[in-house]
Amino acid sequence: MHYIITDIHNDSWRFMKLLEKIDLKEDDHLYLLGDLFDRCMDHPDPAGVYFQTLKLGKKCTVLRGNHDHWLANYIFHYYGSNERDRALLQPYPYNSFHLLQERLTEVDLKELAEYILSWPVQVEIEVDGQPYLLAHACTAEPGKWKLDNYYLMGDLWYKVFLHEGVHGYISVCGHQNMGNGSIWKNKKGNVYLCDCGCGFENGRLGCLCLETKETFYV
Repeated sequence: MHYIITDIHNDSWRFMKLLEKIDLKEDDHLYLLGDLFDRCMDHPDPAGVYFQTLKLGKKCTVLRGNHDHWLANYIFHYYGSNERDRALLQPYPYNSFHLLQERLTEVDLKELAEYILSWPVQVEIEVDGQPYLLAHACTAEPGKWKLDNYYLMGDLWYKVFLHEGVHGYISVCGHQNMGNGSIWKNKKGNVYLCDCGCGFENGRLGCLCLETKETFYV
């Protein structure tokens, strides 16, 4: 089976509970569609999310989200500055950086940043003969090159994408909690958004099975 989880937003506890619920088997594969980091104010654990992802190894493919991208760039900017310039830097606007500093060394944080920037912004797969496009916010027809920010945030045509999708594909993304805490799909059935508000008060973490379209929540 192929499973999709997105927008964990530092919630290591929900991430682990959801993994227990779907109970990945040897031939199963998990896709994480970005925004692993930032937010989750009541029990944030970015290091726990990071370590759990590493533990999954080859059973998991991670795609980059806008929050992951921002965190990686801040890490490189911070550690690429001298002590005086660091003192003048604006603090990272979310909680991930200082929480990671409490548990990881400078070398570890740079490795994390490199790991994040190695994540693709779009993946194309086929499941039971059906082609899928996976990205954090917005997918594009393969071969039609877009800037990374398109896949991470969408563009002016984002609302059109949500209604029309990409011809010949089912697109699965995150980024927007369109379903009020549940996985959302458009009327054509060719765009799914799996962000269920995790990291926000009363939000949930959701998972979609591509073969059965079964959904799981924590």
